[in-house]
Amino acid sequence: MPARLVQPLVGGGSFFVMPATDARLAISKLISFIPDNAMRALPSIQGDVVVFDAATGQRLCILDGPTVTARRTAAVSLVAAQKLARNTDGPLLVVGAGVQGRSHVEAFAAGLGVREVWVASRSAHSADALVQHCHSLGLRAKRVDDADAALAACPLVVSTTSAQTVALRAMPRPDAFVAAVGAFTPRMVEWDAAICRRLSLEGTLVVDTRDADHEAGDLLQAGIDVTAVPTLGDVVTHTPAWVAYASSRITGPIFFKSCGWAGWDLAAARCAVEAGGLAR
Repeated sequence: MPARLVQPLVGGGSFFVMPATDARLAISKLISFIPDNAMRALPSIQGDVVVFDAATGQRLCILDGPTVTARRTAAVSLVAAQKLARNTDGPLLVVGAGVQGRSHVEAFAAGLGVREVWVASRSAHSADALVQHCHSLGLRAKRVDDADAALAACPLVVSTTSAQTVALRAMPRPDAFVAAVGAFTPRMVEWDAAICRRLSLEGTLVVDTRDADHEAGDLLQAGIDVTAVPTLGDVVTHTPAWVAYASSRITGPIFFKSCGWAGWDLAAARCAVEAGGLAR
């Protein structure tokens, strides 16, 4: 899986090309990200994942890019929470009420047992829509207007904003698990730089993959050496580096920085091909 190609677009958007292959499949995700598309009544993320048989080169299927992105991103955040969160009682604070906010609510309810959700968004309409979706899932939910103030009451936090400006300027509580999802390029940011620096000193930082070394906007803009931060793979496989790092971080918030990776899309393609009976 080579580093993804990011092509700037006119008007401030980006076009992403993300290839990956294994012994069975070859995929490429082609995605556009237009942060102000809400004003056009269009989704900010659009595109497809094209899936091929690696041996024959035959195209097997085309998957909806935003659906794959939403589900695999939330799945990775869920794995991180299952491995790292100290307090899973909730409430879950979701900052950003778009597609990723919705998918994270669904994942954390199904896989972590979350029963209460607080929603913060720049758009009251979007926040109310996500609150109603939570109710349809049988969850308790409400809209909150001050995300920073809500951090004090929520041990689970997911930030899924468009990451065009800082959205959170307060410190999470000491027992908090944070999945920071919105910023996936060096120039994007959701969390205040001073808070990120405090988290690096007082808490535990984990990134999704080593691709975050050059993509984790929140951490890079805070001047943090991301190359020294352990990955989720280190956590899952319990590497000596993770054990040594974690043993020195007994208290303080856990901050999981998600940037995305074509490997997650390849995994999603495997699931789709097998479920669709397309596997050799």
